[in-house]
Amino acid sequence: MSKVMIVDDAQFMRVRLSKLLTRNGYEVVEAENGEQAVKVFKSASPDVVLMDITMPHKDGLEALSEIREFDSKAKVIMLTALGQESMIVQAVQAGAKDYVVKPFNPKRVMSALEKVLG
Repeated sequence: MSKVMIVDDAQFMRVRLSKLLTRNGYEVVEAENGEQAVKVFKSASPDVVLMDITMPHKDGLEALSEIREFDSKAKVIMLTALGQESMIVQAVQAGAKDYVVKPFNPKRVMSALEKVLG
């Protein structure tokens, strides 16, 4: 069973993703901002991270950089709102493996996870 870390400052988004992932057999850990994400990543060692770009205390791009500094093989999928195309480009250049646009389609989330986890 793969472990997925969900990072989003919106609790309803974490709950929605968590329900989807646990229904599909994934173990889930959560963080509510980029600062927490780095700490949880280091302690929980998730197989993949689903991370929002826009968050307080450290945005997803900063957290992505710190996570990839800690573990260069970290698999991170960015969650982004429509209209954040330039941030998606920055995230991919910084090592994100994929991205999912919010409001997300559950099938898109699952296909991104399957692709990244191989």
